[in-house]
Amino acid sequence: MGNRRELTLSGPAREAALREMYAEINARNMFPFWARASDVEHDEIRQLMSGPKPVPFRWSYKDDIESLLHRSAELITTGDTDRRSLVLVNPGLAPRRATVSTLYTAYRLNDPNEIMPPHRHTASAIRFGLTGAKNFTGVEGEDITFGPGDMVLTPRDTWHNHGNVGDEPAINLSVLDYPLVENLNALAFDHDYKEGGVAKKKQSARFPTDYSARVYGTGGLRPRFVNHFRGVGGSSPMFVYRYDAMRELLERHRDYAGNPHEGLLIEYIDPLTGGPVYKTMTFFMQMVRKGETTLPVKQSASLLVAPFEGRGHALIDGTRFALDRFDTLAIPGGHWVEYANEGNDPLILFVASDEPALASFGLLTRYGRTASGDVVNLLQDA
Repeated sequence: MGNRRELTLSGPAREAALREMYAEINARNMFPFWARASDVEHDEIRQLMSGPKPVPFRWSYKDDIESLLHRSAELITTGDTDRRSLVLVNPGLAPRRATVSTLYTAYRLNDPNEIMPPHRHTASAIRFGLTGAKNFTGVEGEDITFGPGDMVLTPRDTWHNHGNVGDEPAINLSVLDYPLVENLNALAFDHDYKEGGVAKKKQSARFPTDYSARVYGTGGLRPRFVNHFRGVGGSSPMFVYRYDAMRELLERHRDYAGNPHEGLLIEYIDPLTGGPVYKTMTFFMQMVRKGETTLPVKQSASLLVAPFEGRGHALIDGTRFALDRFDTLAIPGGHWVEYANEGNDPLILFVASDEPALASFGLLTRYGRTASGDVVNLLQDA
């Protein structure tokens, strides 16, 4: 303790000295990492826990999104921008472009026969068809036309075009890990697409349009005669997942007992590894059957839920949120969630989750509450 100076100030003099020290710490861009019950202003736990947090929030497609999509298509042309999308901003995180802390959802209406120039970015993304049979994404030389319920990947750093090759408007939603990549200071964009040194406004096709289905569409069988390294690697090489196959699998198990906390939940996977399609986020289709209400689940992973068929509601910590077709419901981690089907048809939910990112850091937790009120660890047997 030889160099420690004993504090002799007390009373008003000490309080003045503390204020002066805290002001100097703040001016030098530092933070006093100590907590004092009598010094609430500089209690680091309170400050750390009171930062911006996402909140459960629902965007109604019918009331909030649809009309703005059509107005944006009328007022914003491809000559103005090639990024005419509506990003959903969580009120708890505004003005940050994030729907939950790590992910965002955006909606886009593509006019008939419009194709955006190629670009790429370090954020990974998916497109999910809502309306129109001719949504288009060309990714790494595979031209993909997709319709309602189909999911298309654009992995990080893969060149891709978006658009619509039909004669009617087409609407899709996208989910990106943009907020996570931005927080990691790894976000980058590139719009300078060339082939053979020549700038081009559309990628040339290098694969047949049914390549993903032809090579990867049969589960459990891996062709050895093709190169599975596509783009930069680290993501699923299957770039399109068709709704017909997913819906048929859900229907096949409609009478299966299922999981009382999740109903019927099917994950989109990388056909080579059996793991999620990306290292940062994963996607599911979930069926809540007629008359079914799931038991509550609380997990550290955040969810973006988009009802695709049927109608129902979610209870988040007891608060009711409607689930209508094409809505988006943001469910940050740490909340008790249950789903209820209110109709005669199945409630089908498209779900995005940052589960892989949480798992990679050892931060993934998932608990369920039983009908008797007991809390159980749902990951212990996973």
